[in-house]
Amino acid sequence: MEKATRLGVFLLILFMHSPFDVNAQGVFKDALGREVVLKDRPIRIVSFAPSITEILYFLEVQDRIVGVTEYSYYPPEANSKPKIGSYISINMEKVLSLGPDLVIATKDGNPPHVVDALDAAHIPVYVINPRSLDEIVITIKKISEVVGPLKEVESKIVKLTERIQKIKSLPKPNPVPKVFLQINLKPVMTVGKHTLHQDIISVAGGKNIFEDSLTPYPRISVEEVIRRSPDVIFISSMERRGEFEAARKEWMKWDSIPAVKSKRIFMVDSDLIDRPTPRAVDGLEYIYRMLMLEGKRDYGN
Repeated sequence: MEKATRLGVFLLILFMHSPFDVNAQGVFKDALGREVVLKDRPIRIVSFAPSITEILYFLEVQDRIVGVTEYSYYPPEANSKPKIGSYISINMEKVLSLGPDLVIATKDGNPPHVVDALDAAHIPVYVINPRSLDEIVITIKKISEVVGPLKEVESKIVKLTERIQKIKSLPKPNPVPKVFLQINLKPVMTVGKHTLHQDIISVAGGKNIFEDSLTPYPRISVEEVIRRSPDVIFISSMERRGEFEAARKEWMKWDSIPAVKSKRIFMVDSDLIDRPTPRAVDGLEYIYRMLMLEGKRDYGN
């Protein structure tokens, strides 16, 4: 009963008192606090990040997408959309040629001057900035409102919310395992606080050993990882084996690390934890399962 009550309260807040104010005249407040005015339902949308492209497909408005950034390869159908450069290097001439009536951008990644230039060209730009699992759900809800009334959106969002709440309510490993997440091989990089990765690790029941870092994605030394003694190591990779196997072999040299002793070194698909999309919930469920293995070996599954 208590879990159902918590879920009900969250959904009530989500659908009735969401953090970005929207009024009936089509004025939407984005993550930068800007008021974005839409005169009509947008029918020519440009996505400024792969994560945004995924969300738009999740909302089933792919027919209204006229441009996407590079690496917008999920779902596979997104590959056929016209490309407007990378999310950090937008080809403004290409964007303007597509005649968008809405651009959806991200605070982290897209250069601020691009948003300013589009404002000057009187093209509406709605900026998002989800940094946690709950914020992903809220962002999806807000994008659904910006692009127009959509069928069955609420049921999709409820299902995502239920999956997150289920992991929050399940038993967690005890004691809490110390987790090291490697997101780059050379130099070795990890994640600090105020990142989606940090939230996923925490909700799944782990403790990020670099959660004290004020830098979102710090470079760190092998010696520092050894000193912090992680119980579990996750290696984020887009490859099913190659890079993961190379990185795993490097860590296996350091048998003083608890994760090495227990062979708890796992690969995680970077798309599932790097991108603030519905698939981040898949990443959460995977991380949870790996943390609950309690020392069992499970490489790359």
